[in-house]
Amino acid sequence: MDLKTASALRRLRLVSVPEGISWILLAACTVIKYTVAEGFDVAPVLGPIHGVLFILYVIFCLDAWNRTKWNAGTGALYLAYSIIPGGGFMAERKLRREAENAVIASRARREGVVETS
Repeated sequence: MDLKTASALRRLRLVSVPEGISWILLAACTVIKYTVAEGFDVAPVLGPIHGVLFILYVIFCLDAWNRTKWNAGTGALYLAYSIIPGGGFMAERKLRREAENAVIASRARREGVVETS
């Protein structure tokens, strides 16, 4: 994995959790607004924050998709994570595991360990 690909995946990981948090907060505050506290409106504050994080997530996801050459299913799955409540957490966990596996594979290649499938 080259440095630009690793950077693209790292950017996607870094924005995925804040995007997931903002999605959940915005949804929870909307439910509170319409059920419990009618004067409670945080959408003017949380809406733009979530919007910026969502746009960053999509841009970083498309960049990572392009650099890693994911198949259509994998790329679409990462894009779908931005729509699912809490999907940012799932994306981050999956990306972290892939990064750890890439490091392990790189070390194994350097040390001459042969993989048996």
